[in-house]
Amino acid sequence: MPQPARTVKERPPYAIASVDHALRLAALLQLEGLVTVTDAAAHLGVAPSTAHRLLAMLVYRDFATREGRGYRVGPVLASVGRAQGGTGRLRTAALPRMVRLMETFEETATLTVRTGRLVRFVAEVECERTLRVGHRTGMVFPAHRTSGGLALLAELSDDAVEELYDQAADDEEKPDLALLLTRLASVREQGFALNKGLSERGVLAIGHAVHGADGVAVASLGLAMPASRFEPRLVRPMVAALRAGAREIQARLAEEQH
Repeated sequence: MPQPARTVKERPPYAIASVDHALRLAALLQLEGLVTVTDAAAHLGVAPSTAHRLLAMLVYRDFATREGRGYRVGPVLASVGRAQGGTGRLRTAALPRMVRLMETFEETATLTVRTGRLVRFVAEVECERTLRVGHRTGMVFPAHRTSGGLALLAELSDDAVEELYDQAADDEEKPDLALLLTRLASVREQGFALNKGLSERGVLAIGHAVHGADGVAVASLGLAMPASRFEPRLVRPMVAALRAGAREIQARLAEEQH
């Protein structure tokens, strides 16, 4: 039986910018709800006229619908959009801290959520350095290949992790379970997860679990950077900042319930 391909994502050498923009807009519509032309232009870093043309094409293909001055997910994405549940509230609670993380370390701050064996990037605040990690909002990765995914898997017991991967389809990439459990034990002991090149070559990321008001992990807050720029001395201050950020987000989520 052929083995599944290793899921390490690399940007195509001849990426088509317009296609990339349209796909990123589709992901933005899923995550944000109502999006204006101004929002879309700022998200993509393009002129409003370009954003308007992209949104018009998404409407034409039923990926979006027009609503007043804004746009929402269309029929093609509607079922996925409904599945996002409380993502908007989570992002609202996390973004202020993510901005501070980016400004403090001049690296990209990320927010991921886990669904089964996959994680999805639901928000990011990119740094302004020329060489940076970015453009991952809406992207999905195997949980065991990301710092956020490892931080969230570590919240489960070993038995629960084994059961999770026992349910994987035959054609799905499966981790070395013994190695994964060892890695998760280290994450639990340290209180954070570090990933170097597991999801994308040349990328290093640190992730820390974020808990909801009930104490259950709902997301992972992270910092991502080119591996070439990382220095071991950064681990301690970055982890401290992520830990403080996770507590602040949890407090914000708790406030919303009262």
